[in-house]
Amino acid sequence: MKESATFHIIEREEWKKLNSEGIAPLSSKELDELKGLNDQISITDVEEIYIPIVHVLDVYLKNYEQLQVKKNKFLKNETSQNTYIIGIAGSVAVGKSTTARLLQTMLSRVYKDKSVEMITTDGFLYPNKILQKKGIMNRKGFPESYDMNRLIAFLGDVKNGKPAVVSPVYSHEYYDIIQGEEHVLKQPDILIVEGINVLQLPANQQIYISDFFDFSIFVDAEAKLIEKWYLERFGLLLGTAFKEPGNYYYSYAQGNREDAFEMARGVWENVNLKNLKEYISPTKNRAELIIHKTENHYIDQLLLKKY
Repeated sequence: MKESATFHIIEREEWKKLNSEGIAPLSSKELDELKGLNDQISITDVEEIYIPIVHVLDVYLKNYEQLQVKKNKFLKNETSQNTYIIGIAGSVAVGKSTTARLLQTMLSRVYKDKSVEMITTDGFLYPNKILQKKGIMNRKGFPESYDMNRLIAFLGDVKNGKPAVVSPVYSHEYYDIIQGEEHVLKQPDILIVEGINVLQLPANQQIYISDFFDFSIFVDAEAKLIEKWYLERFGLLLGTAFKEPGNYYYSYAQGNREDAFEMARGVWENVNLKNLKEYISPTKNRAELIIHKTENHYIDQLLLKKY
């Protein structure tokens, strides 16, 4: 095992030996339903990578529960269990959504007596009409494009045990917040919060989003690889979802394919790559666990924080 100042650096061959269960708690068909477009995750990855991650989470969760009991006893409060919140960060197209869905399913199987929910911070983007009014439509995904006050209030309500907490719903099909739709959380035992911005420092707020997290994960890869995955996914969507009338990218699916890719490369260069370099990658050392990927989404290394 290699070491850095703050992380245990564990190669895949060593990490997979931490799996004491052996068999994945889901089928290949179930895994296919959880995978994101163009994500190459396999049952072998589940067994060698994700089962040990669940073991790590179990250690942290048990310690959290014990601490809550002792704290309530000290304060002479009635014993109450707060929601355990896991944050998952990383670039667009790096596979963090698949990681979030997979962990939600696996944790639900492991903790049959607990409710495990998941949300994405996309729902806290400002609606397009507000982004246009602010003149930052071309900065969508950057820190200023999110309603951070609303997101922080939402996480505070979840942590404080509010019976029902409402969040907006974002549509990747329409590339906008869906007016009139909402997602309601009812005191989950475990909540997974996935988004590119979950480990970022606040611009004006005194509270970080990550202040609400009990464990955080960063899905990492070289920028050139992520660009490749982004463009591959874009190409697949051109032939599927983008062909649906009403989709934000419908006109590109109907037009010249090279023009569409030229637009996508521009979005990567001017928006996603810039956001990755300036705001996303600098936050990875704040995570408790970094999942590092190479070609074909192959996970070669995991970095677990020492303290």
